[in-house]
Amino acid sequence: MDWFPIVAVTFKVLVLGTGMFFAIKWHYDQGEKQKDKEQEKRAVLRAAGKVAAIFVLSLLALGLVTYLLLSRLSLDLRLP
Repeated sequence: MDWFPIVAVTFKVLVLGTGMFFAIKWHYDQGEKQKDKEQEKRAVLRAAGKVAAIFVLSLLALGLVTYLLLSRLSLDLRLP
């Protein structure tokens, strides 16, 4: 039982050390990139707009299909 803390602490140090190394490396590599941030921002906003438009259109289509199905089944659609 005396060996468990030694192995656990060693494993923890190795895992956290590896994670810290790759986190620092990733941040350093991100800083080295000299991409045009404005074009990247536009691309992200364009993609977000497309996703939002698709969501709204699918929501409207679902509402229409639901309304038509309920009308077809002769259910009462009046508000109280």
